[in-house]
Amino acid sequence: MAYHVPVLLKETIEYLDIKKDQWYIDCNIGGGGHTALILEKGGKVLGIDLDAEAIEESATRFNLKVEKVEGKLIAKSENLILVQDNFTNIQLLTSQFQLPDPKGILFDLGISSHQLDDKERGFSFMSDDDLDMRMNQSSDEPTAADIVNALNEKELAQLFFEFGEEYRAKQIAHTINEYKKNKLIKTTHELSSIILSVKRKGKYDRIHPATQVFQALRIITNDELNNIKIGLQKATEILPKDGTLVVISFHSLEDRIVKNFIRDNENRLETLTKKPVEATLDELFENPRARSAKMRAARVIPSAAEESHL
Repeated sequence: MAYHVPVLLKETIEYLDIKKDQWYIDCNIGGGGHTALILEKGGKVLGIDLDAEAIEESATRFNLKVEKVEGKLIAKSENLILVQDNFTNIQLLTSQFQLPDPKGILFDLGISSHQLDDKERGFSFMSDDDLDMRMNQSSDEPTAADIVNALNEKELAQLFFEFGEEYRAKQIAHTINEYKKNKLIKTTHELSSIILSVKRKGKYDRIHPATQVFQALRIITNDELNNIKIGLQKATEILPKDGTLVVISFHSLEDRIVKNFIRDNENRLETLTKKPVEATLDELFENPRARSAKMRAARVIPSAAEESHL
């Protein structure tokens, strides 16, 4: 079984418009699906992922030797560099590896199929394992369990509503708070069961009742939304004229950030997708998890100061 099935693969490559021997950055390499096609078309890739397992999987796929340097996994060849890091450090990484300005940068946001299916990661409400949710499990950052046990009822309700868009946020937060009076929450099954006691799955519901609460916890555990804002800004700063930014998001909070970022930087970015690109019926049949995927793309245009020198 594939580590992760890349979504909108054909569309991604079309918008990146791969040029031979030009560098591209895959900010969430996962199992290397997008990167593989970029390499196949003659491009070179800097692949970034905070998840050590993703770096190891991609290194195996591309037959590269993994080394640990200052606590981070790195694997290199002439055309491909893999590094375990946060994509907010994109500028530092291009400088560290002495790379030219990239022709295109891809953000494939969200969580990989492997992370969802790996019960030990604590992302899924379908398992009974430690409630972890950290992308980088070797970090000292708080786990999702630490967060849900530390926050009070009001804070939990705000978290679930703001980052999960959960309409039963207050009721779920109250029930969690009552549960914690007797026992701290440690596992995904505990949390899922608490949510199910408040919010049952309706006959026509497409998603599990715990989905939005788990999403909110994952986002806050990994500071995902702030990282997206920083990553987009850093990416735009290193993209040259005619460089392309492609972003695939998986829920409305992510997509809203991307949409607003492109709009607010119209002096620097020309949108290539007036409406987000979504998966075709054929792709949905092959990969149902592509259902929520939305892609936006933009091209860097010269600033007024740059135009005056042309």
